[in-house]
Amino acid sequence: PWDVMLCVSGTAIACENALVVAIICYSPALRTPMFVLVGSLATADLLAGLGLILNFVFQYVIRSETVSLLTVGFLVASFAASVSSLLAITVDRYLSLYNALTYYSERTVLCIHTMLAGAWGVSLCLGLLPVLGWNCLHDRTACSVVRPLTKSNVTLLSASFFLIFLIMLHLYIEICKIVCRHAHQIALQQHFLTASHYVTTKKGVSTLAIILGTFGASWLPFAIYCVVGDPDYPSVYTYATLLPATYNSMINPIIYAYRNQEIQRSMWVLFCGCFQAKVSFRSRSPSDV
Repeated sequence: PWDVMLCVSGTAIACENALVVAIICYSPALRTPMFVLVGSLATADLLAGLGLILNFVFQYVIRSETVSLLTVGFLVASFAASVSSLLAITVDRYLSLYNALTYYSERTVLCIHTMLAGAWGVSLCLGLLPVLGWNCLHDRTACSVVRPLTKSNVTLLSASFFLIFLIMLHLYIEICKIVCRHAHQIALQQHFLTASHYVTTKKGVSTLAIILGTFGASWLPFAIYCVVGDPDYPSVYTYATLLPATYNSMINPIIYAYRNQEIQRSMWVLFCGCFQAKVSFRSRSPSDV
């Protein structure tokens, strides 16, 4: 049942994110750095969903240790790219606020592409490690709670996640400070503090808390269990912590794509052809939360 749930989860993830990728590729207006990052996240989650489906197929339909090892490496690379893309989006949001005057420049575009190239390169390397021999197919005592990954392999992955989570936490705290400071400065310029400023600031901070809280609640249990868990523990513990981690890839399109007005308009144009905006598309700053 757990494997079936993971397969169903992977199917939902693949469908959701395939739609986001199609919309971004279909709409020429969605070519700003923000949507490039969202497209990278959707692509990584799409691959993760396909990986969950393939893992189920090769586990129950076509049994092969070699192919199973490839699918596990594919999953590691996809989820690593998803988490890395989330970090890149956080960095982009911070830069859009910290360097607001110079954000829309060629330097920003180069920075975004460099971040994505680095994120996907590191993710690919992490995915290749078990395929290139860092596995426990021939040494069962070295297995971790996630077979066929070794204990040292999952420890490396968990440590990388904890580092990324701490960086995101620090950046979101800085973003909250900047948002609150900007709201206060605007209010002072108007010589009074209105309730709307407090509402806007509270809404922005709450949104950031939801984003980080969702990410942490999805991945932290699995990352912690990978470090403290023992391969002799019942496999249900691994499934119970891994399944919520996959839900993060299911929630990402809702948080980063479907709530965006430009993507909503593109969806109408793509599926209905009956909605035509009277004004040109204007991509919002990634600092809009």
